[in-house]
Amino acid sequence: MLPVTTQTRTQWRNWSGNQSATTAVATPDSVDAVAQLVATAAADGTRIKPIGSGHSFTAIGVPEGIQLDMSALRGVVGVDGKRVTLRAGTRLHEIPALLAPYGLGMRNLGDIDRQTITGATSTGTHGTGLHFGGISTQIVGAKIVTGTGDVVTLTADDDELRAVALGLGALGVIVELTIECVDAFSLRAHDEPLDLDDAVGGFLDRVESFDHHEFYWFPHTRRALAKTNTRLPADATPSGPGSVRRYIDDDLISNKVYGVVCELGRRVPAVVPTLNRVASHALSERTYVAPSAEVFASIRDVRFREMEYAVELPAVAEVLNDIEKLIPRKGYRVSFPVEVRAAAADDLMLSTASGRTTGYIAVHRYHRDDPADISAFFADVEEIMVAHHGRPHWGKLHTRDAEYFRAVYPQFDDFLAVRDKYDPSRVFGNDYLRRVLGD
Repeated sequence: MLPVTTQTRTQWRNWSGNQSATTAVATPDSVDAVAQLVATAAADGTRIKPIGSGHSFTAIGVPEGIQLDMSALRGVVGVDGKRVTLRAGTRLHEIPALLAPYGLGMRNLGDIDRQTITGATSTGTHGTGLHFGGISTQIVGAKIVTGTGDVVTLTADDDELRAVALGLGALGVIVELTIECVDAFSLRAHDEPLDLDDAVGGFLDRVESFDHHEFYWFPHTRRALAKTNTRLPADATPSGPGSVRRYIDDDLISNKVYGVVCELGRRVPAVVPTLNRVASHALSERTYVAPSAEVFASIRDVRFREMEYAVELPAVAEVLNDIEKLIPRKGYRVSFPVEVRAAAADDLMLSTASGRTTGYIAVHRYHRDDPADISAFFADVEEIMVAHHGRPHWGKLHTRDAEYFRAVYPQFDDFLAVRDKYDPSRVFGNDYLRRVLGD
């Protein structure tokens, strides 16, 4: 008998709280268990959907039948040189300790590390760095259970890996991923407040000149916080503010105090511009050296809704200018900073950076802001992004459909052909996938 637990959960809800479902839950702890569950679901005409940590804002992970909780499949399967195979449910924040005995690290990470490795890669999670792709570009192998319950193993030589590495959960249940790691490294992090004109005007030069660069613009102000990271050897001497000081700055102030500020802005929207001006002028310059994973990831306890679009890198300044004009013109009160990043082009079929060097612009709203106002703001921002042929992050809010994606992704139909092969009966389908993939 396979060690699988199935039960009825009262309600599943994602991290942000905007997606939910009442669903049966299965918790497999082996590849064979996953394969049996999928085969049984396919035979019964039941849909099945794996879930990671629920950090997507879209309905990409919402189940319509059985939800697979992948938390029992975690840890390292094996290491071959710098190639490390991980089980599907391994959380990003667990990986540094798993890689440490081998002197390895991940090439690049995003700024949140609560996701599972498969959830992050399936939705296109990325960090920043003009010479680095998203996390999915680090995948050199995968083991996946298809919609017929078959187990397929792919290597870097298999062209279908370009679909599976960022597959939206539409192709099957990924049970193992092999990641091409690098030697462990440290980062020299330099944070500094900038005038918005300097942050925007110098963005292209900075992403060319530094390993990792991004900035956060505070709406209703002309202020931004720039973050620039330089890669150093793993044995670089730690320096700058210690872990206690960084906890105060990055957790206590950035989360606890900021949560109070956001709640005040929700209750009295008219004070948001003043609060943003005070917050932006409280920013101070700092430099420190720490292991890479400690620098890349930040603690995010204040819940929010997010929309992020990828545009061609030279368009970043124009898009930001349009957003800056939009906010006062429509009278929006936006308490969260706008995040601006960059990434290298890649060849994955549905990567937001597929075939083009990319700039990323993300807008956020506090999760308790007026829902109608959030929707209107995101719709107006999306109109700007669409005018620039933007590609929305698959796990963040957007309203685009298959017709749009066929126009902005040259390999869209190639991906659909792989889907027809891997999941002909749409065992892994849901409303979101029907909208963005067409059936």
